[in-house]
Amino acid sequence: MNHIIKTSASYVAGILLLSACSKITDINTNPTAASADQVQVEYFINNSIVHAQMNPGVSERAFILYWTAAGHQISDADGATFSRANYSDEWIGEYYDNQSGALNTINSAIDVANQQITAGTQKEYTNNLIQVARIWRTYLLSEMSDNFGSMPTTAFQGMNPDFKDVKSVYYYMLDELKDATSKLDLSVAAVSSDVSREDPAYGFNFAKWQAYGNSLRMRLAMRLSEVDAAKAQSEFEDAAKGTLITTQDQTLQIKEGPDWNDLSGMYTRCWYQLPEAVTLNNLVVNLGSITSAEQIPSVIGDPAAQSAAIANIKPANYAGQHYSVQLTTKTNNPFSSYWLDGLPATIDPRAYQIFYMPGNSSDPSFPSGTCGAVTSTTTGSVKNTDGSLVKTLDAAYTWNGTPDGNWGTKGDVRNTLFQGVDIGSTTGMVPTLKNQFRDHSGKRIFFAPWETYFLLAEAGERGWNVPVTAQVAYETGISKSFEYWGLSAYVSAYIASTDYNRDGTSVSWIHTEEPGDSHAMNYVDGITGVAGSAAIAYPANTLYKGGSVRNDHLTKIITQKFIAQTPWLPLETWSDHRRLGLPFFENVVLESPIQTLPALTSSNYMTSNVQFFPQRMKYPSSLQNSNAAGYKQAVDALGGTDAVLTPLWWAQH
Repeated sequence: MNHIIKTSASYVAGILLLSACSKITDINTNPTAASADQVQVEYFINNSIVHAQMNPGVSERAFILYWTAAGHQISDADGATFSRANYSDEWIGEYYDNQSGALNTINSAIDVANQQITAGTQKEYTNNLIQVARIWRTYLLSEMSDNFGSMPTTAFQGMNPDFKDVKSVYYYMLDELKDATSKLDLSVAAVSSDVSREDPAYGFNFAKWQAYGNSLRMRLAMRLSEVDAAKAQSEFEDAAKGTLITTQDQTLQIKEGPDWNDLSGMYTRCWYQLPEAVTLNNLVVNLGSITSAEQIPSVIGDPAAQSAAIANIKPANYAGQHYSVQLTTKTNNPFSSYWLDGLPATIDPRAYQIFYMPGNSSDPSFPSGTCGAVTSTTTGSVKNTDGSLVKTLDAAYTWNGTPDGNWGTKGDVRNTLFQGVDIGSTTGMVPTLKNQFRDHSGKRIFFAPWETYFLLAEAGERGWNVPVTAQVAYETGISKSFEYWGLSAYVSAYIASTDYNRDGTSVSWIHTEEPGDSHAMNYVDGITGVAGSAAIAYPANTLYKGGSVRNDHLTKIITQKFIAQTPWLPLETWSDHRRLGLPFFENVVLESPIQTLPALTSSNYMTSNVQFFPQRMKYPSSLQNSNAAGYKQAVDALGGTDAVLTPLWWAQH
């Protein structure tokens, strides 16, 4: 396919040939000969929304192996690809083709609707369908641009498109959202059930589409905050005047389905281990003052398992067992050489809702359909550098994030508990994504009310004119996230908490006292069993204010936004980090050099740098092969080489 360069007319014919004959009522002619007034616009909208969900082959290569690795919610499922800035042309070619197809289809919807209006054959709601299609098209374009950079904005008009620089793409998208939301006519009567079922997001509830368009506009406006502050502020303030996504029933989410098709769930392939990432673990442990003891009865159903888990809770000032030989010290994760041989005293309650607790395999939360990717086995061994056995561990009711990186010789001798990414007999030793996300029963979230409020909180913190104070928006965002997980009973205590997480950030809005550079923690030597204490540093996030600030309002906002977006929006957590350097992302393990991260060395791995993290996806070679001129234009507009480490225009520089 000529990526994103088809004209509307040619694509209409192709879609009709492939699928529309089953959607067109009482047409006996060849479907390729159907005229625009015989085609139902809503079918194209449905096709685009469904196709953009990505079949498992595409979603694995984009959502799982790229977005989750870059977004640091779930550890790199491949273990050695995008977290190291490595790249597969084949994988990303599949994603590029798939989303280009969704863009082609949504543009056909707009083109056909306009033809019907010109011919006078439109329905009462046809204009509204155009605006819905424009809003969805903007989302698709933003997804593609946030992954690759330069994109065309004038395609599908009977000509090969010009690739525009990222700034131009963003200005175009913001204009589109402003215009489309303003042209939605909410007085139009509700569409029939035959029509509404063609919209898997909102059933063509136009008020909800308008709220999504305004909230999406705020997201995209905030993306420009560090490079084009005046534009970001003006667009954000204008969007915030409109109706927004503020309630759970306004959430843009798509129901997943079984089998192998576009609606199959993002996390439903049985070979995914999907362990909790170190970044997320450091954010949630000790955060919020809600104890493991009070949470466990609602997390674990079996009374005996409850008792075992509660008995294994460790004190708040306990770091775990220390393994200086078997575990890495070459990363800026302060807990990299410690293994927590129990459960944390306090933890953000959302963590236990999202990730399975090792040892709890009799519970419905156990990832039971994983064909070996996660097992019920919780025992493993610790070895010396010569491979000899030192001791056996039992990881039942323990809690440890899984690190990515190059473990060098340590990777040859360490237990799979510490390796974390191997499919083996001990993959039940680390927290992994719960079964509810793997069994096709979920709804993939694209935009939820908590994001609206965290965006408003950031805008308020920047001094922009928004309809709610930064503190109220921040606390409401937390409340909306807790409501989603059924955790509202904890909200009051949580938002008042002044406890620091492992990154040195607390929840309470009014508590902005910095934690200091380190905190005293007890530990036990993993080999000798001798107890000790250490001053464990809070990580210095040198991407944000030189690394000296860990507990200001913006850090709190982005910390809470990151947790709330897990596990559905890793692309957004990646984008926030590229934009702000927040929250703190640890560097990958560097026991041996990583060729794809040449700037990360044994002399600087304790610092943070944009060149230590993937910044974008490269364009697939198929684009260059099929449209050499367009590819050159895209790269020229990018402002840098077509490389994974080239930052996008709006990203942290």
